[in-house]
Amino acid sequence: MATWIWIIIVTVALIGGVALGFFLARKYMMDYLEKNPPINEDMLRMMMMQMGQKPSQKKINQMMTMMNKQTDSKEAKKRVKDAKK
Repeated sequence: MATWIWIIIVTVALIGGVALGFFLARKYMMDYLEKNPPINEDMLRMMMMQMGQKPSQKKINQMMTMMNKQTDSKEAKKRVKDAKK
């Protein structure tokens, strides 16, 4: 075979491997973060104390509710987007 054919095959395989690796890594991280949310009440309380605030349970509940609403709205948008496909 000619050398230029091998160059094309290697280039296409390299681009395909990079694209496939990116999407697999993205999927893995999204699943991981969904199963293990990055912030919980204890972490939030610790962050507020480090910022010099005295966290009351009411403040913590409000912040957790806001964060959960943002997560839920993103998931709802994703479901609508998937349903359109």
